Amino acid sequence: MNAYKELIVAMVRTGILGFGGGPSVIPLIRHEAVSRYKWIEDDEFGEILAIANALPGPIATKMAAYLGYREKGTLGAIVGVLAHILPTCLSMVILLTVVNVLSYSAAVAGMVSAVMPVIAVMLGLMAYEFAAKAVKGLGKILGCILFIVTFLLLQTIALHPAFVIVIFLAYGTMHFKLKNKWENKNSKSKGLSV
Repeated sequence: MNAYKELIVAMVRTGILGFGGGPSVIPLIRHEAVSRYKWIEDDEFGEILAIANALPGPIATKMAAYLGYREKGTLGAIVGVLAHILPTCLSMVILLTVVNVLSYSAAVAGMVSAVMPVIAVMLGLMAYEFAAKAVKGLGKILGCILFIVTFLLLQTIALHPAFVIVIFLAYGTMHFKLKNKWENKNSKSKGLSV
């Protein structure tokens, strides 16, 4: 299949099926990019997601732009964003003509109520998978400590999520250096004690 065609199909699919805003689209984009078309690995998706969260603007369009750029350069980024947003824009124009009828419809209210738990489960599953990978890479103790620090920064101090992401990106760049230093220090102290 043509790379542009794959990109258009994937982004149209995520744009149309992504109900409820950017965060609900992330699992759909992940499925298209990682599972279906295998453009990127899951770890790279997590890194892209962290960077996209730190940047201003809608996350879904940033992800679409990045994937398009990665596959086909600047033209791919433009195609990815347009394929993601145009179907929704056209649908909104059409639906706005009958919004008064739909806003009082019990069927529409029922559909919204039915979709919300599905989105919550999809986001929860994705969060669990990322947490499992983090604990696997960091270890249970450090993973739990960093989770608690993140929770405190976001909920107690109410630090903006972009700053928290930048803090952990900075930590991530130094993690392996610190880990190697710690292991070397421990191996030297064990060697001296023996």
